[in-house]
Amino acid sequence: MTMSVPERKSGSEGKEEESEDESEILEESPCGRWQKRKEQVSQGNVPGVESASLAMDTEEGVEVVWNEVLFSDKKVFKAQEEQIKEMFENLMQVEHPNIVKFHKYWLDMKETQARVIFITEYMSSGSLKQFLKKTKKNHKTMNVKAWKRWCTQILSALSYLHSCDPPIIHGNLTCDTIFIQHNGLIKIGSVWHRLFVNVFPDASVHSKGRQHRDEQRNLHFFAPEYGAGEDDYSIDIFSFGICALEMAVLEIQGNGDAAVSKEAIVNAGQSLEDPLMREFTQSCLRHDANLRPTAHDLLFHRVLFEVHSLKLLAAHCLINNQYLLPENCVEEKTKSFDPNAVMAEIRHNDRLGVQLKYSHVSPLELDKFLEDVKNGIYPLMNFATSRPHPVPRALSLSQEQVETVKTPTPEPQETETRKVIQMHCNLESNEEGTKTHLSLFLKMDDKLHRQLSCDIFPTDTPKDLASELVHYAFINEEDSEKVASFLEDSITRHRVRALAAGSNQ
Repeated sequence: MTMSVPERKSGSEGKEEESEDESEILEESPCGRWQKRKEQVSQGNVPGVESASLAMDTEEGVEVVWNEVLFSDKKVFKAQEEQIKEMFENLMQVEHPNIVKFHKYWLDMKETQARVIFITEYMSSGSLKQFLKKTKKNHKTMNVKAWKRWCTQILSALSYLHSCDPPIIHGNLTCDTIFIQHNGLIKIGSVWHRLFVNVFPDASVHSKGRQHRDEQRNLHFFAPEYGAGEDDYSIDIFSFGICALEMAVLEIQGNGDAAVSKEAIVNAGQSLEDPLMREFTQSCLRHDANLRPTAHDLLFHRVLFEVHSLKLLAAHCLINNQYLLPENCVEEKTKSFDPNAVMAEIRHNDRLGVQLKYSHVSPLELDKFLEDVKNGIYPLMNFATSRPHPVPRALSLSQEQVETVKTPTPEPQETETRKVIQMHCNLESNEEGTKTHLSLFLKMDDKLHRQLSCDIFPTDTPKDLASELVHYAFINEEDSEKVASFLEDSITRHRVRALAAGSNQ
């Protein structure tokens, strides 16, 4: 028997041709911003998702994931259309630095079938499972500091989801649905697994064989009570416990495609040398769901809890109030300091004190640390529970509940989600002092900045002026309060300075 092999170009020429083929643009979004490529990607097992391809965000110049849900029966799609729209609108409201970002969605209707297309953040460095396999292959062990940092980030995301009002249960937390970036940032994906199961029961999925194998391989991540009744936060805590254990031992050995046995899980837990790590994982894996701790409680466990350094607290304060500071303020400030000047001193009565000079701090290291804090690598979680995050009810309803809840279907409204990252206000009074020209510049995270200006008079009250300007700025509610307060303070300070200058003359 003879077999012909197609001719293939060798070397860089072949690779270049293959690369060009994968980068070929297959489709564009209606707005032209997102461009679908040929290259397929895996970003976690999400029910109903027919395909996931690499795409380009032409506005930001970054790669994203183009996901498709295919409905072969248009009647089924039409029956669920409003529910689908509501779900995807809600997905765009949830935002956390340790959760894979949901960007946009749209519907595509054809004669024979219907599609839902949605764009999500692309995690280029792969899943946690892939990272652990590489680490084990290189005969390395898990660094305890990295383990603690990853656990904290995952728990930060779970605490956010569980503190939403009403709570959001992940329902599919495994090492395959947790992703790691090159800078050590952890993000959990497939957050909407449970909701997709409810909303897309009739969407066609051609990869059921692969999904079945994945389910068998990942069966040990699911709590004993999973699917038996109303799910709550405890099923996510059990899954997290298995993830934390796998991160510590790198892999819990299974038998091929068969599920990992309870005995293997117990043996992996007993192999942990640190008694606190052992106690931590065991508390998550308790058979009785009522005895498992919450994500917030786990952040206070002795193995993770630490008193945050003043440096970290100051960094969070700076990041949270960055909109009040001019751009590159840290760089400009560090340049103005005398490197030999003392910025802090610890004095002792019985011995020499310790002096900390500006030269001891590297501006580059400081910039990197601030960037890491901003990205969510060092969350502040060891405090009292934060206020619940209001999330629309559709996110936490089961299929049965969704069918029984009857709500009017108002016209869809565009919710403003863009954020103000910096603001500047300039006030100049005329020589007579009869009016002042105000210019407000708002730097937005989407780079579509706002600039407003108006003339104000001595009879105008700062509060009313601030409210009116904010109304025309078209920004989200949270930022509106910050901008209004900033404007009110700026106008008041300007008038006080003008009065002081007048009295001196």
